[in-house]
Formats: sequence, structure tokens, C-alpha cells
Amino acid sequence: MQVTETLNDGLKRGYQITITADELDAKVNEKLTEAQPGIEMKGFRKGKVPMALLKKQFGTRLLGEAMQEAVDGAMSDHLEQSGDRPAMQPEIKMEGEDWKEGDDIVVSMSYEKLPEIDQPDLSQVTLQKLVVKADDTAIDEALNGLAEQARNFEDRAEGEAAENGDQVTIDFVGRVDGEAFEGGSAEDFPLELGSGQFIPGFEEQLVGAKVGEEKVVTVTFPEEYGASHLAGKEAEFTCTIKAVKSPAAPELNDDLAKQFGAESLDALKEQIKERLEAEYAGAARAVMKRGLLDKLDDLVTFDLPPTLVEAEASQIAHQLWHEENPEVHGHDHPEIETTEEHTKLAERRVKLGLLLAELGTKNEIKVSDAEMTQAILNQARQYPGKEREFFEFVQQNQQVQQQIRAPLFEDKVVDYVFELATIEEVEADKDALKEAVEKLDEE
Repeated sequence: MQVTETLNDGLKRGYQITITADELDAKVNEKLTEAQPGIEMKGFRKGKVPMALLKKQFGTRLLGEAMQEAVDGAMSDHLEQSGDRPAMQPEIKMEGEDWKEGDDIVVSMSYEKLPEIDQPDLSQVTLQKLVVKADDTAIDEALNGLAEQARNFEDRAEGEAAENGDQVTIDFVGRVDGEAFEGGSAEDFPLELGSGQFIPGFEEQLVGAKVGEEKVVTVTFPEEYGASHLAGKEAEFTCTIKAVKSPAAPELNDDLAKQFGAESLDALKEQIKERLEAEYAGAARAVMKRGLLDKLDDLVTFDLPPTLVEAEASQIAHQLWHEENPEVHGHDHPEIETTEEHTKLAERRVKLGLLLAELGTKNEIKVSDAEMTQAILNQARQYPGKEREFFEFVQQNQQVQQQIRAPLFEDKVVDYVFELATIEEVEADKDALKEAVEKLDEE
């Protein structure tokens, strides 16, 4: 085998690989020798078929397999000896259109290698960490939100009319063109007026109703209504009002706390405080991570593989186009051209992605099986009743596994850098933190 360099330009590499006919013939013979003991042929005992006959019978069939293995082996040997790490799968082309059995094989191989990246002095990186405590106002807001969830409804005084926000208990029968339709009737149905639970216009017509009254509500089903036989049609609902109740906020006491699994109101407040501060810490980490990436972007410089940048820029352009055209869900749309802005953003992403990957590799940072399993289980919970199917799907799909592993790996590398960097804690309030988080979306 002979390897000749044909291109050496920045990160671009090109080679011509020649595999002689003798080398290829030896590989075919090797395969036949391995298979010979198990081959049976008429007129010969098992394992005793002459090699010449085997070659005549099976040689041509094995030739293609031997060629592929020879090329793959040559490529692997070259990458191992050179130490090159291709940014993407190398491009392999066979040269010569008139190749025939007995000729040497000549193939061209080209790729872009990953750059050499020196680890920066991470101890020189200085970051600010916003520290936000949950104050009484924030705790009270969250507590009142829980109380709103737990609110009850109490009967209004006899003869009082229903108001928006009240709960009415009704029996109703719906008719289209005078005929009752399936799913259009119910008894003792509790409906909160103003909740938007029913189709537009229904709940508003029950404001002012009193217990014992019968009201006819006339509405038109939306054109995009799920049941096609009702879409766009006018319907009448005969409603009997059986109860009118006004909302009554529960008292903020130990009984309320027990509804949410806490032993007392003070214990519930402490749980709320811990939850809020965990949320603040998560947001502060996101802000600090952006600060770190900005520092690293300024701190390191190295050549970027053009194909990676082009692919990333194309993906960014495609994603942004779909965000601007949400009505288009598929890929049946005009070709999307990348702009200088897309390319600039792609260069940053590729640069930081390669740097973090290199930091993780050199410092032996890995995502454990337990961490992967936990992440998969967390995602599986988004599919109630189908958790097992989702888990099995991920286990059988390497690409999906990589999509789950990548952010876990990045976060572990970022945490590693945080440990080496100098971090200054800065006390702040939740408004300052909110403003800092909003800026993340603007940049």
C-alpha cells in the first residue's frame, strides 16, 4: 500500500492511496482460507475443496468486500499514524473508470482535520455569579398562587346572579338544526365562567343567570373545530342552572399547607423559599455560563474546519427561517441562503463546541451510564403511559442518545471550568436577574 499526499492547505488534507493487485489478491485468499474448513462442494469432503476451485467459485464475490476492507484499513492506518482527526467523514473516491480485476486500486481521500487546540489558562478567567435570595414578597406571591389553585367555591345567596369568575353547575342539551348531537349534553357539569373551557361566546351568555333558570345559549362552532360535522355550524344549548357559586380563597394556614404536603404554613413557606432560590440559582448559572463562553471566545484562537462552519451556518439559517415562518412545518420551501450574520454565529458555535469538546477529552470528563439513564427517564416522563416505549426507542437509536448526551457533557465541562475560574459572587435582586436572563435572548 502506498499513500501520497496531494493536498495540505490549512486544515484541508488530500491523499492518493494505492492498493496493489497482489495486496488485494492476498486479502481474497485470506478470506477463502478462513472459510475453507466449513465449505462443502459436490465431489469433495467438507473442508477439502481445493483453493483454486474456491477462488474460481467465490473469488469475484469476495473481491468487492476485500476492496472495501482494504480501503477502510488503509484509511484507518493513515489516521492512526498521522494523528489526524477528521472534522467530518472523509470523502473517498475511486480513481479510474476502466478498473478490472487484476489492476491496482487507486483511491483519493480528502478531509478537513480538527485543529490543534491548546488549553487556555482557566485560572485567569474571572466571572460574576449573581446571588439572589427569596424575599418575603416573592414567597408571599408564590404562596398566594398556591392558594389560588386550592380555592373553593361557595353557594351565592338565594337569588343572586352569576358573575364572571363564578362557578355554575348546569344540565345542558345542545342541538344543531333542532337535532341533539353526540357529546353535546351533560348533567351536573361545573363550569367556571371566564375560564374559556367552552367554545367562544358560551360562558359569557351565562353571566347573570340564577339558580332554577333555563337559558338558551346560541353559539357558532369555530371553522377549525375538531369535529368536522360541527365545524362552522350554529348550535343552541338549553341550559338549566342548578347552582351558582362564588370563589372563596382559602385561608393561609396550616390546613392549606397540608394540602401541598407540608406539615405547617411555616414549613410550606420554607419549601417555597428553597424552590425559588433553586430557580434563581439555575437562572444565575445560565447567565454565568454565557459570560464564560464570551470570555473563552475572546481567549482562544484557532483555525476552524470550513465544512463544519458551513453546515452550522446552514442549520442556523434554516432554523431562523422556520421561526419566522411558523406556518411551514415541512421542508417544502425555497432554498434558504446563509448570510454573513449566520456565518459569524456559526463560527462562534463551532469554535466553542470544539474547545469544550477538547477540554472534556483532555481532562477525561465523561457522562456516566447513570447520568444518561436519569436524563432519558426525565425525558420519558414527557410521554405519560409510553415511558417504556420511549426508553427502548432511545436505547436503540445512537443519534438520539448523542442528542441527550451532548448537553450533559457540555454542562460537565462548564462545571469543570467554573471550578478553575475565579468567581466573584454579587448580591442582586430578582429583577436584576430577570433583566440579565432576558439579555441572553437578545444576543
